[in-house]
Amino acid sequence: MQSFISRFSWSWVSIPLLLLIWCLCAGRVPAYVFPQPWDVAQEALRWASNGSLLQQFKASLLREVGGFSAAALAALMLGTATGLCKGFRDLVSPLNGLFMAIPPIAWAPLTMIVFGLGYLSIVLVIFIAAMFPMTVTIQDGIQAIRNTEIRAARSLGANRLQLLRHVYLPASLPAITTALRVGFSQAWRALVAAEMIGASQGIGWMVSMGGQVGNSSQVMLGIVLIGLSAWLAESMVFRRLEQHYQHWRVQ
Repeated sequence: MQSFISRFSWSWVSIPLLLLIWCLCAGRVPAYVFPQPWDVAQEALRWASNGSLLQQFKASLLREVGGFSAAALAALMLGTATGLCKGFRDLVSPLNGLFMAIPPIAWAPLTMIVFGLGYLSIVLVIFIAAMFPMTVTIQDGIQAIRNTEIRAARSLGANRLQLLRHVYLPASLPAITTALRVGFSQAWRALVAAEMIGASQGIGWMVSMGGQVGNSSQVMLGIVLIGLSAWLAESMVFRRLEQHYQHWRVQ
């Protein structure tokens, strides 16, 4: 019993508690307004039986990977440059503030007018949504590195490339991981919103079409997929990244 208590985590309670609240709330209204969890499970089986569920998820995943990867690479280079160079930071900071203040979904109609309905327009919305928050977070991480560490490396003869590789990069890894977390969540939200506006497949399209035809089970299925995908990415990717770089940073 004591060993079980020592291994117990309150995180185990979260999902069952959420399902319980869901059942209690759904039981007070008709199923066509707010479905029960088993109604959503039946809807998932219906979509999965003909392969449509995997097709919608794959379409969203390809867009997310494309837009987020490009945004992460651009933010890493831009955030490092602005963190190291004050003049360049002063030049770019107003642009970061401007673009971060604009809701990413506001760009969706423009990108779809210019590039049409398809992969490129949605990926561009994801890129805009994720890059600027990640840039600012990485920039702050670079600036937070202590001058004593930099001076110590320089006193040992480190050049700029060695400083970047052995001081700036390891010390800023927590900020980079935080930036990836923030960027992924922003990218995922932008993806779903853009798909609801101008896509013919994807999780956002599922939610939008379900709302148009009054299928609340389909809407809830899309919402569950959105939340579950984000949770899996957090648990299986970002937490493992943290565990991986902690040992490197100590070294």
